[in-house]
Amino acid sequence: MKKTLITIIATALVSLATVPAHAQTIDDDLEITVTSPDGKQEIIDLPEGMTIGYDSLLSVYNNKTYLKPDNDCNMTDVNPVYDRETYKQRLSKLPSVMEMPYNEVVQTFIDRYTSRLRRSVSVMLGAQNFYMPIFEEALETYGLPLELKYLPVIESALNPNAVSRVGATGLWQFMITTGKHYGLEVNSLIDERRDPIRSSYAAAHYLSDLYKIFGDWNLVIAAYNCGPENVNKAIHRAKGETDYWKIYPYLPRETRGYVPAFIAANYIMNYYCDHNICPAESRLPAKSDTVMVSRDIHFEQLAKVLDIETAQLQQLNPQYRRNIINGAARPTVLRLPEMLVTSFIDKEDSVYAYKPETLLARRAEVEVSNDTPAYSRSSGSRSSRKKSKKRSRGGSRSVTIRQGDTLSEIARRNGTTVAKLKKLNGISGTQIRAGKKLRVK
Repeated sequence: MKKTLITIIATALVSLATVPAHAQTIDDDLEITVTSPDGKQEIIDLPEGMTIGYDSLLSVYNNKTYLKPDNDCNMTDVNPVYDRETYKQRLSKLPSVMEMPYNEVVQTFIDRYTSRLRRSVSVMLGAQNFYMPIFEEALETYGLPLELKYLPVIESALNPNAVSRVGATGLWQFMITTGKHYGLEVNSLIDERRDPIRSSYAAAHYLSDLYKIFGDWNLVIAAYNCGPENVNKAIHRAKGETDYWKIYPYLPRETRGYVPAFIAANYIMNYYCDHNICPAESRLPAKSDTVMVSRDIHFEQLAKVLDIETAQLQQLNPQYRRNIINGAARPTVLRLPEMLVTSFIDKEDSVYAYKPETLLARRAEVEVSNDTPAYSRSSGSRSSRKKSKKRSRGGSRSVTIRQGDTLSEIARRNGTTVAKLKKLNGISGTQIRAGKKLRVK
C-alpha cells in the first residue's frame, strides 16, 4: 500500500506556483505525515472517506450511470500552490457559522485533496448532486449549520455502500449501536444505515444531541468520530480545556485529523476550481417514489416483471441487504422510479407470483422423522446390538441420505456432530442430496 508524504508549504512560496498533481509515495495508505514549521513530524490516521479509492467510487451505481468526465473542461492536471495567507483568507470567506481556522495540519489535508485525491474530488463534486439536497433538508430540520453536509465527504467519500475497517456503514458511517439508538433498523435483511434519507435524519439528530452536550462544533465533530466519552477524557487530561486545538494531543490518532480533514473538505468542495479540478458532469436520475408492500418480495421478481435492473433497485433501496424486502413482517417501503409505480400497482400480483418457491423458499414447518437409526434395527437382541456397536467403533461407516434429511438430523441419529460430518465428507456448505452415501464415522 502507499501513503503520500506531504511537506507543509513554506510561507515564502510564490502565489500560483505549480507542483505536479501526484506527490511521492511511501508505505501505507491509511496514515498521513504532518510536518510542522519547526520540522517536527506527526503521523495521523486518515478519516475513512480519505482511504476509499477512485475505482471504488466509480463502481457506485449512480456514479457509474449518471456521471461522466467534463470533456469541455480544459484545465490541466497541475495543482497550483498558494501562500499561507491565501488559504487563510479563503477559509475565512466560507459562508459558515462554524470555525474554519488554518494551520499546518489543515494544510496537509488540503494538499491531500488537491493532489493525491483530486480524481476522487472530481467524482464527489458530481455525486454531491445526488445527496446534498437530502443532507441539507435533514440538517435544516434540526436547525444545524449546513456546512455539516460535508461531513460525509470525510466519512464515506459520498459512497453509500462504504463500510469501514470497524464496521461503520453508509454515507454517515454509523456503528450498529449508535444507528439503532437513533432509530435505524439493522438485522439480517435490512440495514437502514445504508438508506441515504433515514441515515441523514439520524445523523442530524445525533449531531444535535452532541451539540447540546459540548456547545462547540469542533468538539461535536470530534465526538461524532470517536464518541463523546473519548472527547470528555481528552478534556479531563487537558485539565478542563474545551478548545479542540488544546485537547488535540489527547485525542485518538484518527480524531486528531478529523476536524482538520473536515475543514479541508469544506475548502476543496468550494475552491476546487482554483486547483484545476473539474467536477464530473452529472445528470440526475429519474424521479422516484415509494409504495408500501405487505408481502415478501425479492428484487429479481421486480426486475423480471417490471423490466428494471437489479442494480438500480439496489441503488434505490440500499437498506435491503439480501435483495429481499420483508414486507410480510409489517408494511415496508419500496422505492421505484416514478414511472414504474403505476406499473407495479397494476402488476403486483404478477410480481408476487414470479418464482416465489425459488426466490423466497423458506419452510414454515418441517416434519421430524420417527425412524430409529438403521444400525439398531439390524439386531434382534440387546447383546447383538452391543456387538454391532462394538464392531462399528472399529472402522468407517456410511448411511444413505433420505428425502428431507439435514446434516443436523443425520448427526443426531448417529451420535456425531455436523462439523465432524462435514469434515469426514469434505462438505463446505450444508447442501446434501437424497440417495447419496454419507460417512458418519
